[in-house]
Amino acid sequence: MSYLDDILRSRRDTRHFTKDAVPDAVIEKALQAGHMAPSVGLTDATRYYLIQSDEIKKAVKQLFVDYDRKAAGQTDNPDQKEKYLSLKLEAIEDAPLGLVICYDRSVLNNFTIGTVGSNESIKFSAVCAAQNIWLSLTEQGYSMGWVSILNYFDFKKLLGFPENIEPLGYFCIGKPASDYDNQPMLQQLNWKQKASNPWVATIDGFSAEAISEYDFTTRNFISKEEKISEALQYKIDHKTKPTGALGVLEPLAKQIGMLFQTLHPRIIQPNIIVFAADHGIAQHGVSAYPQDVTRQMVTNFLEGGAAINVFCKQNNIRLSIVDAGVNYDFPPNAHLISAKAAKGTQSFLTGPAMSKSQLELCFSKGTEVVAAIAKTGSNCVGFGEMGIGNTSTASVLMSVLCGFPIEDCVGKGTGVNDEKLQFKKEILQKAIADYNGEEDLDSKLAYFGGFEIIQMAAGMLEGYHNNMLILVDGFIGTVAYLIAFMKNPALKNNAVFSHCSAEQAHQKLLDYLGAKAILQLDLRLGEGTGCAIVFPIIQSALVFLNEMASFESAGVSNK
Repeated sequence: MSYLDDILRSRRDTRHFTKDAVPDAVIEKALQAGHMAPSVGLTDATRYYLIQSDEIKKAVKQLFVDYDRKAAGQTDNPDQKEKYLSLKLEAIEDAPLGLVICYDRSVLNNFTIGTVGSNESIKFSAVCAAQNIWLSLTEQGYSMGWVSILNYFDFKKLLGFPENIEPLGYFCIGKPASDYDNQPMLQQLNWKQKASNPWVATIDGFSAEAISEYDFTTRNFISKEEKISEALQYKIDHKTKPTGALGVLEPLAKQIGMLFQTLHPRIIQPNIIVFAADHGIAQHGVSAYPQDVTRQMVTNFLEGGAAINVFCKQNNIRLSIVDAGVNYDFPPNAHLISAKAAKGTQSFLTGPAMSKSQLELCFSKGTEVVAAIAKTGSNCVGFGEMGIGNTSTASVLMSVLCGFPIEDCVGKGTGVNDEKLQFKKEILQKAIADYNGEEDLDSKLAYFGGFEIIQMAAGMLEGYHNNMLILVDGFIGTVAYLIAFMKNPALKNNAVFSHCSAEQAHQKLLDYLGAKAILQLDLRLGEGTGCAIVFPIIQSALVFLNEMASFESAGVSNK
């Protein structure tokens, strides 16, 4: 086979292979063809992993089998389900060679031409590489089958991929055992027929909607966001008040209206989550309280006796308590969410606070907690924390992630005296000086992080994914936000910073993030109390936007 048209017409989804090994020269030529595929901004973000181990193939096959059963359960038609289960959809253990084609999202940490419109363009480049590999293999008398019915989270974990590496799927490579009459399997088995010709349409003018959104003077489209932004600002400015007279309530109302893309925003089922965990660094006397106070306070939360309980009750906010890693085995309790990564972190004074797998687990658990809350219909989530020693952890994270001297990042936390504060600075400085790990974000998070801080960061990212209003508490909550922001800067559109705490580093961190806190009450309790206290102010911003009369409706003269 040597003509391109013949290759393009040949069957792609190979599921039966001979036992012949794939020569090194064949796969090298195919991967070189993948490397020559279009690469947006010349990112070279595509990554290739070869798999020959029977043990790994068997494990990947099990991932497929587990997910394939779920896929079969998605149809209520018994005949279709039976037919689906009879299909051979993979050859993971049969093919002599496995290939995982991935793309590396970390290239987006730097300015990349071609990704401004969509970060997904690096994924599209990897797909182009997969196409080139198939073309090359087919031209050489070999073929490839694409397996995508997988739990990708478990797939990445199985293969040890870091967070920034995203697989397209598992590809089976070998010499095809049949040409299948050169038909796709689903077509050959009459599951579904492919149209004989492509769907094509010609666009020769603007749509009516586009014309209404096009500014012919500037030759730019007016986006939906711009329309709503202008309408919200008009609505705010034409309330029966002088322009700007309601101070921070006005930009706050606009932010929430823009977030929910409506002129009549409202908060639905607000929820504050308190993540609790212990810290190995507490063993070195950096706190005024013993570590067991973490466990005692979680019990207090569950019994309704803490500040966050009474403030949530006052403002009709649901409260969720999460065991992210407390050094205690709590008895079964319907009101405690178990997301324990371990019984506290290790001391980062002597080594990493957590392993990379524990870091991944924290991101997974934090995501799950907020995803479950989003499914209830909630569109507003606040984040609080509890953990003796966690101001030390937060201070170190702020220092290593922002590049600030540790002296600028350390405060009294739970109320240590001046002598202990100096000791705290010295011990944290030593921990930072002893670090010799990698410079990427996740390596630093695993070495210095706390379970509850990472889970909060993950929860904030999931809140963004679900378009929720995110309430950030004090210093430690803002450090969690810093982590989430470094992974996705668009998070800032969802975030409201409740207050600036009495921790001396908090204002510096807010300035670094370009953020403004609503309240200044010298709070330093944590628990998400700032989120609960600021909530009535958020409601006031929405009430004025939704219910206050305009000059026109009230018959009041505007200037």
